[in-house]
Amino acid sequence: METLTPAANSWLTLPAHRHWLAQQGQRLLEFAKAARIEDGFADLDNRGRPVLASGALTIQTARMTHSFALACLQGIPGSAAMVDHGIRALQGPLRDARHGGWHASARPASTSRKQAYLHAFVALAASSAVAAGRPGAAALLADAVDVLERHFWCEAEQAFVESFAQDWSDQEDYRGGNSNMHGVEACLALADVCNDAKWLDHALAISERLIHQHAAATNYLPVEHFDAHWQALPDYNHDRPGDEFRPYGQTPGHAFEWARLLLHLEAARHRIGLANPSWLAEDAQHLFAAACRIGWAVDGQPGIVYTVDWQQRPVVAQRLHWTLAEAVAAAAALYQRTGDASHERWYREFWDYIDLYLIDREHGSWHHELDTDNQPAQTIWPGKPDLYHAYQATLLPTLPLAPSLATALARQSGLG
Repeated sequence: METLTPAANSWLTLPAHRHWLAQQGQRLLEFAKAARIEDGFADLDNRGRPVLASGALTIQTARMTHSFALACLQGIPGSAAMVDHGIRALQGPLRDARHGGWHASARPASTSRKQAYLHAFVALAASSAVAAGRPGAAALLADAVDVLERHFWCEAEQAFVESFAQDWSDQEDYRGGNSNMHGVEACLALADVCNDAKWLDHALAISERLIHQHAAATNYLPVEHFDAHWQALPDYNHDRPGDEFRPYGQTPGHAFEWARLLLHLEAARHRIGLANPSWLAEDAQHLFAAACRIGWAVDGQPGIVYTVDWQQRPVVAQRLHWTLAEAVAAAAALYQRTGDASHERWYREFWDYIDLYLIDREHGSWHHELDTDNQPAQTIWPGKPDLYHAYQATLLPTLPLAPSLATALARQSGLG
């Protein structure tokens, strides 16, 4: 495997561009600090005010803890206190002291379930906090790893199962592409922080099933929904096409995200001498090409549509900010891996779009959703709760494909 050095005139190497990325990252962090409330971190509205009615949310607390751990590793003042607050929340009011694992919020409903998606982010947050050397992080990580291994990882299926009731009964007869994708992300981080290559084998097994088998058979857009036997459910949520986490159809943004993760996985395995199948890099390129062809400007306006049907026609044409964050990160990763100038051109085009349409210079952060005319909208993602996607997009282009984010930053800072 060869990772290429970007050309001298690439944006990825230009000092002014890297300075711009750093400024954008710090601007996002400053906006996100307002999400801190007593029991963790809350959603933020469009002006950066915490949505107190919902209280502290575990998904936001985990993502904020992870993001501020990355900032801590960069030497951004004030970040360590945010990480420590997140650790305390995840060890306290957000944790299920009776059954183990984590509630969805500090005020859990009796019907809420324990989701693999959420627990993957708790593990990611804990691993990043360990890399940052924060107190209490190692205990949180041990707890998160135990829950993942005890309840969510299925050795027989070589994948993560989806959800349970609060007492770990009633396993859901559904398998999710989204949760397993973020499971791969968590596995990459755990392999580095725990120094355990089994997580890379887990990540490879998931990727082979979801991408090399299923996505390769459907024009290289990931299949999102499966039954308990890993048979695709093409009509799943047909009546709820704009669902935040389980939308009907296929999601071009996830093709970008998977493309990047496959390259990180390939680089991570190569770095410690593990064998790699050739399809990791090949499928990453196919995923990126399909997402650009099927998702970008397909309705005559710039931007990436949220979902398409099985004939690759737009279903939900709103533009969500996270899809652009993943697109720009995938373009950077593919350019580093292949040296193909077309990926660098896409990298520039995606950042130009972000700068023109998504960055909110009046109230801060990025607009999380735009309509088909690229005007701010709130039908799917109200407010601006998400730091994680945009902030990572400012970091990933500046780092190697392996090790994973927190470990790479720790090594730069001398902590790793």
